[in-house]
Amino acid sequence: MTKLILSFLLGLSLVQTASAAEDILVYCSEASPSTFNPQLASDGPSFTAAASTVFNRLIEFKYGTTDLVPALAESWKISKDGKVYTFTLRKDVSFHSTKGFTPSRKMNADDVLFSFERMKDKNHPYHNVSGGAYEYFQSLGMGELIDKIVKTSDHQVEFHLKRAHSPFLTDLATSFAVIHSKEYADQLLKSKKQNLMDIEPVGTGPYELVRYVKDSSIRFKANENYFRGVPKIKTLVFSITPDPSVRFQKLKTGECQLIAEPSPTDIEAMKKNPQIEVISQPGLNVGYMAFNVTKAPLNNAKVRRAVAMALNRKEYLKLIYLNTAELAKNPIPPTLWSYDKSTPEIPYNVQKAKALLKEAGYPNGLELTLWTLPVSRPYNPNGKKMGELMQADLAKIGVKLKLLTFDWPTYLDKGRKGEHQLIHLGWISDTGDPDNFFGNLLTCKAKEGGSNYAQWCNAQFDKEILAAQKVTSQKSRTAHYKKAQKIFAKELPWVPLAHARVYRAFSKKLKGYKIHPIGVEEFYPLEWAK
Repeated sequence: MTKLILSFLLGLSLVQTASAAEDILVYCSEASPSTFNPQLASDGPSFTAAASTVFNRLIEFKYGTTDLVPALAESWKISKDGKVYTFTLRKDVSFHSTKGFTPSRKMNADDVLFSFERMKDKNHPYHNVSGGAYEYFQSLGMGELIDKIVKTSDHQVEFHLKRAHSPFLTDLATSFAVIHSKEYADQLLKSKKQNLMDIEPVGTGPYELVRYVKDSSIRFKANENYFRGVPKIKTLVFSITPDPSVRFQKLKTGECQLIAEPSPTDIEAMKKNPQIEVISQPGLNVGYMAFNVTKAPLNNAKVRRAVAMALNRKEYLKLIYLNTAELAKNPIPPTLWSYDKSTPEIPYNVQKAKALLKEAGYPNGLELTLWTLPVSRPYNPNGKKMGELMQADLAKIGVKLKLLTFDWPTYLDKGRKGEHQLIHLGWISDTGDPDNFFGNLLTCKAKEGGSNYAQWCNAQFDKEILAAQKVTSQKSRTAHYKKAQKIFAKELPWVPLAHARVYRAFSKKLKGYKIHPIGVEEFYPLEWAK
């Protein structure tokens, strides 16, 4: 038995050595992607699997920052009235050549128009492919914001907006706004295989998708024609590993060299391991429990507040986050400009919660169902345990809480449709702009788009968000966002839970890694130490 164990461990250590020698990187991800088309995604695992591996955007965020840099567009200019954005495209960008597709030309303006018109035009031949739910595009109200997109030459496009919109550039740098190949789309349309567009993606990014085995692995190879230069990591493999403790074990043995979302319970052990590098930084995130306000009794603000006051959230910080997070009271993190420090905390008060339930007409309590997060995310590292703690807390006020969960893609799909009563979710900023939280998650447009899991639509809240989008002064925008936070605190469509510190762990032989504030991984900058 001892020999078998030693042989097993030796084999695993050789995996780590071989990976470095052969320019292979194995990344332990936390969940299967819900799609390989970022236009259709809203979750971190899907964006990491495709947005910065297979695809590029017109403009992107500089690695490890929220600073904008050129990508497929080499430059851009904005009209004086803030309504016309002109992008000049690079002329040297190639799409992937795959088993099923060989491009005959470089990326050009036709690809940009195709990519955005697919989302905008409900009559577009690709609009309804894969369900036609463009959650980000719809939640941001881009369909109404963009008046038209004009090709002025093969390498220049104009976005004409109906009104000035200060977050527009950062929105275009967000993971969903990828550029697809129109030529590939035309080929698939002709053969009536449009669904392959989102299953066997063709992009311009540093990696090409080779193979996907659901709930097991994803394999990529380096794009030898990548416009920024050939990636140093030649083979990229995602080992899909939902259990964070198993991810840690794989990191220790060398089966993975980079892992997603380490569990707070493993951080100290990781730090003591001489082969593992652990880094952290404050996260631009929020974890929350959303009330579906369209379903009784959660359409009653007194019931929502009673539930919120019955939850001992400070205890969750100790037991779930192991003191690696801070208590939330607003829908945006305190590191983000426009955060309202004056928002009152939600007190933990069992007696007051009981009294509120009685006032709301439920003196004998009630029954509710909570969907618990099925994957480990920085904003909620253990949804099952949190659900159990909430179940015990709510029992004290007479609320019988049933716990339910699904696999990650199903959880998101059903949640977007509003099938839940209570649901655990969270958000990691894609842009570093407050609008990315308010506009994406809490507006009436976000309800239509699917990202507003509370199904909450408040005209006064929307008025403040729209006003903030129309002005460029940060001071003016802050004033509107603070008013919006006051409306949120009064209505309470969510129970804000925590803002978590973000940790990453990886082999010390891996160089160039940074935690990206927008919550996705980028693999192109990585290389093995010589």
